[in-house]
Amino acid sequence: MFHFDNSYSRLPEKFFASVYPEPVEGPKLLKFNEKLASELGIEVDLSDPDRLAATLAGNVVPQGASPLAMAYAGHQFGNFVPQLGDGRAILLGEVVDQKGLRRDIQWKGAGPTPFSRRGDGRAALGPVLREYIVSEAMHALGIPATRALAAVATGEQVYREMPEQGAVFVRVAASHVRVGTFQFFAARGDTEGVKTLADYVIDRHYPQLKSAENPYAALLRAIAFAQAALIARWLGIGFVHGVMNTDNMTISGETIDFGPCAFLDEYHQMKVFSSIDQGGRYAYRNQPGIGQWNIARLAECLLPLIDEDQDKAVEAANAVLGEFGERFQAEWIAVFRAKLGLVTQGEGDGELVQELMSIMQQQEADFTLVFRALANAAEGDDERFLGEFSEPEKPAEWLASWRNKLAAEPDAAAARPAAIRAVNPAIIPRNHRIQEAISAANYGDLSFFERLLEALEKPYEERPDFSDLMTPPTPEERVTRTFCGT
Repeated sequence: MFHFDNSYSRLPEKFFASVYPEPVEGPKLLKFNEKLASELGIEVDLSDPDRLAATLAGNVVPQGASPLAMAYAGHQFGNFVPQLGDGRAILLGEVVDQKGLRRDIQWKGAGPTPFSRRGDGRAALGPVLREYIVSEAMHALGIPATRALAAVATGEQVYREMPEQGAVFVRVAASHVRVGTFQFFAARGDTEGVKTLADYVIDRHYPQLKSAENPYAALLRAIAFAQAALIARWLGIGFVHGVMNTDNMTISGETIDFGPCAFLDEYHQMKVFSSIDQGGRYAYRNQPGIGQWNIARLAECLLPLIDEDQDKAVEAANAVLGEFGERFQAEWIAVFRAKLGLVTQGEGDGELVQELMSIMQQQEADFTLVFRALANAAEGDDERFLGEFSEPEKPAEWLASWRNKLAAEPDAAAARPAAIRAVNPAIIPRNHRIQEAISAANYGDLSFFERLLEALEKPYEERPDFSDLMTPPTPEERVTRTFCGT
């Protein structure tokens, strides 16, 4: 079924704890991503769903697997925890997909590990379905993210604030190495461990850096640039990760862990959804700064490798941190210039974006629908755009400024509406719709979950059958708080 080639398990034992999943009572397959399985070269016998469910839930460990829980540390809301690790996740193993890319396959919710910290190692149905929906939506939106291979009910209950149905999520990632993985060894003064990990990451993710003059400074820069690009793209779709701890930032540049995440409905730059983010540390606007802060923590780990002279190492690391800011600004303006339908770079582009977003915030306009409606305005129909605002005078003035910008790009006029629609989604996984899918699933009805997934497969298309899923929530439907599920 799986063709494993497990490189992480060949690292020294201090990198992980070997652990097998704890069997569950009644595994039942809820959703299996056949297309992704094919991409991964996984051979599946769909005629025996019970055996497939047993394997995906962890009751049956497939041949060639090398189950382990990864060790890592992390800053959680700014506070350093020297040992975290996979407390409810088990890395099943690695496969090389049809494109020759190495991919991790991981169980989430398959039972306790040595890093569970008195937790049960289990997952509830709601967070599993949320991660399935959001990770696949992010992929369809073109945002680097971990993927969903399967969701399996366990037939058992888990206990959070109240009893909930248990489930296992099967996740696929380029790897699960995080900033916190480096911090685990750096916190112990284990420079050899940091170097072993850095060499592994270069081999696996950035092999082009092997010939660099200073491979470890180049590694820091490559990871910083990957994160700068990723966060810019998050902002472009109104995504709020919700818990950007250093143990939730991948070295590969993929979005990982969709616990208290959410997408903006009405725009506000300081919007927070996570129930545990009381101070707004991970608010929409703060995500670039937190990304840079996390890269600074990675830089601290890599200093001994960058240069034996600490002053020179710090100077090189600070240069990368400065480059992060510059790179993010370039990525951000490129994302939003495309959202406005601007082809060429010009003075005042950033100001034009900020002016629109200021009006959106003042009038609580819907982030997704405002940018989508610019395609109609590019066709000469302003009604849809202006209809997204409670007071149309300022948006109308903004449209005039926007059109002055567009006048400098006459050759792009014919293609502009399609170009705008290609980068501004018609549909996103809105919080209230995700909750609707979870609520129905808790009563055994997966039909809305399936319908939502189908709609999100083509987020840049307006399909009449899914028009109800494109509308923002009514005031009473709004979901203002999300939870991590642990």
